Amino acid sequence: MIDLHYWTTPNGHKVTMFLEETGTPYKIFPVNIGKGEQFKADFLAISPNNRIPAMVDHDPPGGGKPISVFESGAMLVYLAEKTGQFLPNEPAKRADVMQWLFWQMGGLGPMSGQNNHFSNYATDKIPYAMDRYRNEVNRLYGVMDRRLADRPFLAGDYSIADMASYPWVVPYERQGQRLDEFPNLKRWFETMRARPAVTRAYELAKKINVQPTVSEESKSILFGQTAATAAR
Repeated sequence: MIDLHYWTTPNGHKVTMFLEETGTPYKIFPVNIGKGEQFKADFLAISPNNRIPAMVDHDPPGGGKPISVFESGAMLVYLAEKTGQFLPNEPAKRADVMQWLFWQMGGLGPMSGQNNHFSNYATDKIPYAMDRYRNEVNRLYGVMDRRLADRPFLAGDYSIADMASYPWVVPYERQGQRLDEFPNLKRWFETMRARPAVTRAYELAKKINVQPTVSEESKSILFGQTAATAAR
């Protein structure tokens, strides 16, 4: 059983998508980041960076004591290796998945978060910052669009790289982007959205975050950070 410490953010969605795709048993422990619950001592014990998601695997490979993992990319790799799904063993194919997973972790996610912060929530509107991050997200969408021109998914076959990237494209309108400008990305996006496991993961989010407010929790749903933490 996986104990998933989770909130309804893009990084949180990555993991619930994987768990739903594989049918891995898990239990949700909500961590409402709009209320600052990520700073509680018990959560810090498994997530030293005070960020969701994090998890505890009570049935780790080979047995033994429970294993805790934080950082969504590391969690996806751990779960893929445990289940033997969505991360190939063949070196070239595995490298392809890993490079696109890390591309999301180092580029698409952080740049989207900064774009959202400066464009929508920063008290001081700084045109340079707004333009910089909106344009960078646009560039990254273009990278995805070119990559998807001759393959259905980022690494050819459906993988954890796609699960990592999809939740960060969901709020494309708030990112100031138009998917019609990226036909290959749009096709991929619609394919991802139609997957039953993806639908279940997003339906779960609605049950966990029942009454989001317009302010802090609305930010956390989309981007996984409040205005206060985004600038840190």
